[in-house]
Amino acid sequence: MTAPEWNRFAHWKAGPARAVLALLLTFLVLAAITPMRSGEGVHTSLAEGRKVEEGAKARDEDLALYDRVTEHLRRGENYYEAVAIEHRASRYPLRPGFAVRLPTLATIQAQLPPPANPSDGGKVEALLALALIAAILIVWWRRLGEEPGGEGVRLWATVLVFLGVQILSIGYFFVLHELWSGGLLALAMGLYRPEKGKWTGAWIAAAAALSLREHALPFVLLLGAFALWNRRWREFGAWALLVGLFIAAMALHLHTVAGLVRPDDPVGPSWLTLRGLSGWMSMVVLSSNLRLIPAMLAGPLMVLMVFGWAGWRTPIATFATLLFLGYGLAFMIGGRGDNWYWGMMIAPMMWLGLAFVPMALKGLASAAFPSAKAAASSEGA
Repeated sequence: MTAPEWNRFAHWKAGPARAVLALLLTFLVLAAITPMRSGEGVHTSLAEGRKVEEGAKARDEDLALYDRVTEHLRRGENYYEAVAIEHRASRYPLRPGFAVRLPTLATIQAQLPPPANPSDGGKVEALLALALIAAILIVWWRRLGEEPGGEGVRLWATVLVFLGVQILSIGYFFVLHELWSGGLLALAMGLYRPEKGKWTGAWIAAAAALSLREHALPFVLLLGAFALWNRRWREFGAWALLVGLFIAAMALHLHTVAGLVRPDDPVGPSWLTLRGLSGWMSMVVLSSNLRLIPAMLAGPLMVLMVFGWAGWRTPIATFATLLFLGYGLAFMIGGRGDNWYWGMMIAPMMWLGLAFVPMALKGLASAAFPSAKAAASSEGA
């Protein structure tokens, strides 16, 4: 009986399979011993992981800044003038303009009733977060029932999706642009079914994510590349249009910020930090529920998430694997310790990969050691 067609590694030749197996074991060991750092120190355990939410500070400095900017907007003030005031008060840079967030999230939150305590989040935002979580779970439950290999792990995989997106319900993080943008990308990924002509919903969700945080751009570019590769010209045109609209909006944003800059405003430190594997793991672990378990387990679990996605042979799994590896490379090159929340862009959907780890391991092992597989088969006969 041949291995399932949706097992990517099962039909590989022994040489490449053994190389990937050795690479996997190497990364698992490295992930277990690599330190994960936030702006407040090294994450090592459950208690340390909670520093992100509780810590010695009453509120993370970045989050407190977003709180204050939103309060300015509730008083009817201009977003960019409010940003300039608060950035200067906190000695935050206005240069380069990318240091200033897009106005979308603050503008929306300013229209909602203010929370009694910013650290707890607002009630309307909590309802919106729960609605987004429910939408993600429903979309992926349906998708897993239709995807090759998804039906067999449907319940377990949906539980894993919940563990990934549950972070959306934490009120402490509601002012983070990456939180909402990452949740919308998780929804977009579940809605993306171009083989059935269904990509409009994904386009809308991705556009919303991009309007909140420019870090969603790689997601859009990769979907555009997939459409181009498969010669789906209408879909490719839609993604190209979205990129064009984003570039125009970002140019206007940067131009507006540049008009506020004074000679004495500080220039932000470089995001080119070359933190390597620690940068990738720090971003993902500290911005997900992996932060609640010891670091020596959280790191290998993150590696297995990507491995599980890689082992599932479907178009969406190929897309997800390339997406997570691409963001991982970016996190290894850029981003500082106080940018830990960037990982929220991808962390919610990485969890689903764990559902396919057993299948991927079985396929990889049988491909790497075909003689053992053949011997087992002959003994069974």
